[in-house]
Amino acid sequence: MSNARSDKPLALAGRTFQSRLLVGTGKYRDMEETRLAIEASGAEIVTVAVRRTNIGQNPDEPNLLDVLPPERYTILPNTAGCYDASEAVRTCRLARELLDGHNLVKLEVLADQKTLFPNVIETLKAAEVLVKDGFDVMVYTSDDPIIARQLAEAGCIAVMPLAGLIGTGLGICNPYNLQIILEESKVPVLVDAGVGTASDATIAMEMGCEAVLMNSAIAHAQQPVMMAEAMKHAIVAGRLAYLAGRMPKKLYASASSPLEGLIK
Repeated sequence: MSNARSDKPLALAGRTFQSRLLVGTGKYRDMEETRLAIEASGAEIVTVAVRRTNIGQNPDEPNLLDVLPPERYTILPNTAGCYDASEAVRTCRLARELLDGHNLVKLEVLADQKTLFPNVIETLKAAEVLVKDGFDVMVYTSDDPIIARQLAEAGCIAVMPLAGLIGTGLGICNPYNLQIILEESKVPVLVDAGVGTASDATIAMEMGCEAVLMNSAIAHAQQPVMMAEAMKHAIVAGRLAYLAGRMPKKLYASASSPLEGLIK
């Protein structure tokens, strides 16, 4: 038991959360499916693309916050659809205004529409500005350990390396880089993008990630509400396995029962 890991809640921006599953709000058939899936996921933090989703900036259109009230969920506005630092900074400032001074944001600055890979140069620029402006920045980034380190040093409260490209469902494509980020990081590491099914989420948690953020894996499932519940259990299973510590891998068999005292 001396080597057992102890657990504590996920802590972000001075708040603690019991759920380690963060979910997106896009790509569902309608707001009712969005509501049902997010309820089934057990998530406490939901991320919203401010440039694509109405959270009050369009008063004549349906407001997502009517089905996902901020009193129940922590809203994490994100800068999806931004392709340079200045655009991302403006989007975060708009979100803060719409959400009455809310400072917790997810920063993502994309390089192109084909890959949706992060533009790490523009991401670093935006992060530095937002941190100075008082934002609590969770940042989507590549799986480059050096960039992850620089973003943490810039003051980001969490780094969120991709597991695979956004929306691909390929799972963790480079576990070796992710492991380096996990070993070096002094801030929480959350996998963001690339998760396709429950086992992908479990693997990320078994590796030691503090949490996993996903959208497409749930919204594009044949049964989104059912998949949301599967992901809830996958995250819990992965966390428990990480805390428990897996058995060592061996090349040859090892009997499950003691060999001493066999009946002859």
